[in-house]
Amino acid sequence: MLGRIFGGKQPQAAVPEGQRLYAIGDIHGCAGLLDALLALIGLESQGAKRRLVFLGDYVDRGQDSRGVIDRLLKVRADEPETIFLKGNHEQAMLDFLQSPDLSEEWLHWGGDKTLESYGVADIWRKRPSALARELDERLPEPHREFLRSLDLWRVVGDYAFVHAGFRPGVALEDQRPEDCLWIRGEFHNAESDQRPRETVVHGHHPVKKPTDAGWRINVDTGAVWSDALTAVVLEGTTRRFLSTRR
Repeated sequence: MLGRIFGGKQPQAAVPEGQRLYAIGDIHGCAGLLDALLALIGLESQGAKRRLVFLGDYVDRGQDSRGVIDRLLKVRADEPETIFLKGNHEQAMLDFLQSPDLSEEWLHWGGDKTLESYGVADIWRKRPSALARELDERLPEPHREFLRSLDLWRVVGDYAFVHAGFRPGVALEDQRPEDCLWIRGEFHNAESDQRPRETVVHGHHPVKKPTDAGWRINVDTGAVWSDALTAVVLEGTTRRFLSTRR
């Protein structure tokens, strides 16, 4: 298994012939930026057989997490082949709903803004258990189902898509959810013989400009702080970036 996954990566990663993939970085409640990027994708993808990949972290920090999920549900209805991956913030939201007293830190990671987007008020005056009950009552069932349905990683052609990254030296099939959602330095600094064979496309780690390191591509450009929501466009063996901030 490790011999198949690691080492010997092709010099030019490619997507399946005839497809154009748009992998979109961390949205974090910025519904307006999501609308703007989808509009840009719509303009430039006319006539192309496109497929969208969302890399997770749809909620928290920004003002309209509910609006983001509403828009993503519409995308899923209109384009059923779209890939939706889970980020650590979606997992934190689910953990808070399940065990609020053990997951109170989510509120300080931007979960307070998510609660507000669902109409929960006076957040810092209420106990976590009360907040979780209120969110549970206000969360539309399609939103709950969406959060629970998210994948950890997917492979398309010569690319592996994941929110944060992969544990070096561990086959994709054996990766722990915690690493797919949270890993940073160990993945970014992986030795060449410990990297996946596929080129990895990820978010999770905000950068001023999208990073193409050859074997990995980071498209988290900190939308909630920078107004730059970014996608990498993959077609054939080419790769380029599309952003809401020129």
